[in-house]
Amino acid sequence: MEVLDYDTVILGSGLGGLTTAIHASLKGQKKIKIAVVTKLHAMRSHSVSAEGGISGVLYPEATNDSIELHAYDTVKGSDYLADQDAVEILANSAPDEIRFYDHIGVSWNRTDSGSIQQRPFGGMSIPRTAFAADKTGFFMMRALYDEVVGLGNVDIYHEHFVTSLFMDGKRFAGATAIDLATRAVKLFRAGTCVIATGGFSRVYGFTTTAHSSTGDGIALAYRAGLPLKDMEFVQFHPTALVPSGILITEAARGEGGYLKNNKGERFMEKYAKSKMELAPRDIVSRAIVTEIKQGNGYTHKESGMPYVHLDLTHLDAKLLDERLPMIKELSIKSINVDPHTEPLPIRPAAHFTMGGIHVNTHGQIMLDAKGVPAGGMWAVGECGCVSVHGSNRLGSNSLSQCSVWGRIAGNAIPEYIQKNPSSAGKDILKQAEAEEARINGLLENRGTVNPYELQSRLQKTMDDLVYVYRKTSELTAARDAIRELRGQYGDIYITDKGREFNSNLRDTLEIENLIDLAEVVVEGAIRRKESRGAHAMVEFPKRDDTNYLKHTIASRKDGGLGIDYIPVTLTRWEPEERVY
Repeated sequence: MEVLDYDTVILGSGLGGLTTAIHASLKGQKKIKIAVVTKLHAMRSHSVSAEGGISGVLYPEATNDSIELHAYDTVKGSDYLADQDAVEILANSAPDEIRFYDHIGVSWNRTDSGSIQQRPFGGMSIPRTAFAADKTGFFMMRALYDEVVGLGNVDIYHEHFVTSLFMDGKRFAGATAIDLATRAVKLFRAGTCVIATGGFSRVYGFTTTAHSSTGDGIALAYRAGLPLKDMEFVQFHPTALVPSGILITEAARGEGGYLKNNKGERFMEKYAKSKMELAPRDIVSRAIVTEIKQGNGYTHKESGMPYVHLDLTHLDAKLLDERLPMIKELSIKSINVDPHTEPLPIRPAAHFTMGGIHVNTHGQIMLDAKGVPAGGMWAVGECGCVSVHGSNRLGSNSLSQCSVWGRIAGNAIPEYIQKNPSSAGKDILKQAEAEEARINGLLENRGTVNPYELQSRLQKTMDDLVYVYRKTSELTAARDAIRELRGQYGDIYITDKGREFNSNLRDTLEIENLIDLAEVVVEGAIRRKESRGAHAMVEFPKRDDTNYLKHTIASRKDGGLGIDYIPVTLTRWEPEERVY
């Protein structure tokens, strides 16, 4: 087994991972050895798919905006489950992050006077979303990647799939990864680790996210005994193209798009009169599903999916071509609909996972619900629940989160390394060899269950029973189904025994991660007997601050799933009725 020694290992190469690598390198004066380990080529990380933009208060005097207003919008949008100290860090830090990307070459859309242009987004009081057409994530990733490859002390291990994390007592010691080109298992030893592997929306079948969004880092942390937070809160983006689930950015509504039912009505007037189509995503998604249930939708002939219309036909053609060019291209290529002339068929799809690894405001991974940090471990981006999004994320805050906590973690790493030299030795090598044996055992397993069948059943279970509206009976049925899938996973077989780019093996390991995470989502949802943000319970339609103004903490206990709770941090804003 090849053993690779580094000062820090960053798992994931999206916005969070690459931002961390840059700041750790610069803060450490390019003297620390950094490995970025990613199961894809780094520029194929799902961050390139972010379309709409990044939030931040850039011109408060000109726009009558303020840091306080951004923070308040975020807290209200979260349905008061966000930790307000973390939200204040986000709002205060985001403007500098946008300027940082400007300095490294992101081609922001600009006004005639040269200022960075900002568009409206749902739940925001003021247009504060900076954007680069509707390909913002791609332009940000390209700039970051160019910076990283020029640093000299950062090695990127493309197409390496991480399979386990190792702890030396209460601190990080190393990780194993399969080199997908050769199937060789490698051991990365380091004193520090940053998990930046994104979310897990692929527990659903109908989703806007890439097939790679399988929550690997979150599942690895969970199996290593580290706690997860607020996993029941999964965001459904209101406007996913039917039947594929391709994301139609919120910017389409920010630029003036209308949601219409089969009567031609702009139905959002009934649900959020002051914000209309620019209400927060949880409210818009519930409105769309309600319209469909009331018989006010359409039915897609081939798939049978119900949907409503997103109408952009009234928008200026030049505006559509300049600010939403990819949406036009995707619509024409995927369903042969030109948004200039026809409305788009859309419905809510799983999009973003508010829950993730339990971290504090410094991005440090916690050892338990009590707030004791693990040594040398951070989680940034969608996989780290800090929590700035609470039960519902406002659009364009996700890219800000990746950038802000990527910088925080990156800046902290060199000082930690200096004070805490790594001590990983022979014990971790023995653990790595055991992990290699486990993987080889999977390949040799002569079971009867096709892992892709398990994945299909899991995703159908989540689509059918854990969607926008939830019922206790359906959640209980989902839990039973997931436990059955877990039992059957031990009887899987892997058809491909080859060494070169064995996607069958990689997919099988991802499916195990999805099953683990789905169980945590459903268990947290069953126990939260209220409706808050993205968690809408039919039997409990009201928010219950008396009993559930708290974070759900899930961890493995005695081989099973244990649930604890910790309070939400309030600083300035007491919970109030959430009206738009």
